[in-house]
Amino acid sequence: MVSARSGGAEREPLLPGGGGSGPARSDGSPFSVKAEQLTAMLDPKDPELLRELGGAAQLCAALQVDPAVGLQQREQIGAGSEPFQGRRAVFGRNVLPEAQTVTFWQLLCAAYDDRTLIMLTIAAAVSLAVGVYDDTLGSHRDDEVKVGWVEGAAIFLAVLVVCFTNAINDYQKEKQFQKLNAKKEDRTVKVRRDGCEVEIGVQEINVGDILLIEPGDIIPVDGVFLDGHNMTCDESSATGESDAIKKGTLDQGRDPFILSGAKILEGVGSMVVVAVGPRSFYGKIMMAMRHGEGSETPLQLKLDVLAEQIAKYGMSAAILLLVTLTVKYLVNCALAPEFPPMSIMFSHFVSIVIEAITVVVVAVPEGLPMAVTISLAYATTKMMRDGNLVRQLAACETMGGATVVCTDKTGTLTQNRMTVVRGYVAGRELASRSGVRDFFEALPQATRAVLLEGVAINSTAFEGPDDKGNIDFIGSKSECALLGFGKTCGLDYRCVRADHTPARVYPFSSEKKTMTTIIPVPGSADRFRVHAKGASEIVLRACTRYVDQDGAEAELDDKVRAELHQRISAFANKALRTFALAYKEISRDELAACSADDAPLSALVWVGVMGIQDPLRPGVHQAVADCHRAGVIVRMITGDNIETARAIARDAGILTKGGQAITGPEWRRLSPERQHALLPRLQVMARSSPMDKQIMVERLQERHEVVAMTGDGTNDSPALKLADVGFSMGIAGTEVAKEASDIILMDDDFKSIVKSLRWGRAVNDSVRKFLQFQLTVNITAVLLTFASAVFSADGQSALTAVQLLWVNMIMDTLAALALATEGPTDSILERPPQQRNSALITFEMWRMIIGQASFQVVINMLLLSHGLEIFHLPA
Repeated sequence: MVSARSGGAEREPLLPGGGGSGPARSDGSPFSVKAEQLTAMLDPKDPELLRELGGAAQLCAALQVDPAVGLQQREQIGAGSEPFQGRRAVFGRNVLPEAQTVTFWQLLCAAYDDRTLIMLTIAAAVSLAVGVYDDTLGSHRDDEVKVGWVEGAAIFLAVLVVCFTNAINDYQKEKQFQKLNAKKEDRTVKVRRDGCEVEIGVQEINVGDILLIEPGDIIPVDGVFLDGHNMTCDESSATGESDAIKKGTLDQGRDPFILSGAKILEGVGSMVVVAVGPRSFYGKIMMAMRHGEGSETPLQLKLDVLAEQIAKYGMSAAILLLVTLTVKYLVNCALAPEFPPMSIMFSHFVSIVIEAITVVVVAVPEGLPMAVTISLAYATTKMMRDGNLVRQLAACETMGGATVVCTDKTGTLTQNRMTVVRGYVAGRELASRSGVRDFFEALPQATRAVLLEGVAINSTAFEGPDDKGNIDFIGSKSECALLGFGKTCGLDYRCVRADHTPARVYPFSSEKKTMTTIIPVPGSADRFRVHAKGASEIVLRACTRYVDQDGAEAELDDKVRAELHQRISAFANKALRTFALAYKEISRDELAACSADDAPLSALVWVGVMGIQDPLRPGVHQAVADCHRAGVIVRMITGDNIETARAIARDAGILTKGGQAITGPEWRRLSPERQHALLPRLQVMARSSPMDKQIMVERLQERHEVVAMTGDGTNDSPALKLADVGFSMGIAGTEVAKEASDIILMDDDFKSIVKSLRWGRAVNDSVRKFLQFQLTVNITAVLLTFASAVFSADGQSALTAVQLLWVNMIMDTLAALALATEGPTDSILERPPQQRNSALITFEMWRMIIGQASFQVVINMLLLSHGLEIFHLPA
């Protein structure tokens, strides 16, 4: 679809060939700039490299594009007959390579790649072969019912059930997320081509395209600012910085780089695209996550070690039993009056082999994989009802052993919504957010009017549908906070703006830290009112008068100025962002004398100062306290300044006495040894970058900690992928963060992390309960089989192989169902977490296992040897 603005007639390109030709590099490329040079400017942002390339204008020339015309729709550069084929051959397309899909067979093989299951398969194969032989040629060949195949087939069935259960769960999960990922950004963007505005799909953007930007746009590619007015970006999803960033040219001293994933808060303009697809900031992170392979969880590692140890002990017991019974039988044959025939001896040897194999099979807890699968499936189902979508089943049990939770502040602990919580206007103080209405009604009538007028007029924020479709304030977070304050006070900003058409607007700039709007005074043809707002210290310096308690203007003497400075400092010490509001009236002649670039910031009348805070989510303080009660350390990582970070951490209960806060640059300058020394006390990291978060997770894992990481932004995804358990936000989280995470919090509530912790510990407890029960019975069965076979006259054990295996299978399945579906108890958070290197079977468990097994063996042996006499039964 092509649409041209009025008066937007096609222009002749400035460059030769209209972007279709130009100087070629020595390597044959038709462009005089490399793709690597373009991406090097952006990660990290490097203004000096842009200057070396000659700035934005020379960059466009190197990309063979005229900013006023854009690319040609049928551009032919380099080899190829298709439009943009040569350009895409050098710089790539704005699509990511499709991720390699996983087939059901691969998932089934992955599920079978387990030592316990492989060992069970070998034992089942041998047991089935021996059983079939025994039924056809051995001692049971004359039996009416052939049951020799049962033991091997039953074990094979158990292995198949476990493998298919895991594979089906993983396959359904993969299909669900493939469908989610396959749904690309189904949206269009505006670019300038052939001198006209053109709407194209995001996949059709090329390096060199002139992208047109409007408020509310989410940038799909990386670019360099060309021109525009009052353009402000929210790059918090990419960089973690919650502050809006003013964009401009290098000559203006502003940030010229616009990253993919950034959201345009205000202003209009254009940019030249310099990186697309895998080379863009967004694409690099997505591609990096694809290469990451999930490592085995602590429980899986421990189960592998346990299975190997059980296999060794079971095989040792089987070999010992085989040797003992064989020697015993040969000695008995030698001492017998007549040596038995070879057929009878062979049949007896087969029976001995069956007994030995039975010991191996009985020794291995074949119900353990089934118990783990059932427990995880049950826990994840319950967690979904609690608001957690578990993408990786193993993450559930891993969370049970978590020792550290590293959480991102913005959007995770806080609501990512600035709110006015303190204020000081006309000698009256707003002490809390809940008292806004009473505070406003206590102000003089004239002060109320000028306050609300300044809030409504001197702002570019507006109310409308956000990217989720919800009606909310959109724009600068601070301006949204002030409009929210006004709305609570009964302000309808639309009516105020409709009644007052601005005569002059001086947009907010990061250099001047103020925004000024001039409007006509109602009822006067020659008077105008100047409304100013901005950094408190700057606005206060420009004021000579103030609004007193009666709402009248009074001289701003040194005493009052010192008191206002004290108020501002008090708010700042509480890590509140302070905004001051002031005004004055000027004449028409004074308005005409005002500079077009510099606002008339002198002789202002001080109205008041507002303290703005990003409030905590409800229940965060209790959730953090629950984590501490469970022995889990909570660390906060944020891109905000350190004062704000300290205040939020204190309010949430994260920063405690003796805890330490540090900035990301300070953290990076420390050596690994000093970082390890600081970690036990480190509770807050401010001004952090994505690399800081990764280093934090790596250092914690080097200390054998089980790390859970929470986040919602694109910048959080590398750390989410690296952590043992990654949590992303289902509502506020970006798609990159969700892709990198193991668990998605569908309600964005930090309290859901505590629920995950409870269920994770419940899974670990269920596995330990099953292990204790299973090993007790298995040790009893192995010892009883060994002892009864050795001490019996005919070398037969108390239970046949068929009986042992059926008891074993029934016991495994029913016990797995019973013990694997127990929920968490209230006391589950009252104990410290299990360390990564802690034993799977604790001393208390071994005491119970050995004690119970010994008791059962003694009782059974007593009954075998003297049972008839004890119960007075005939022999």
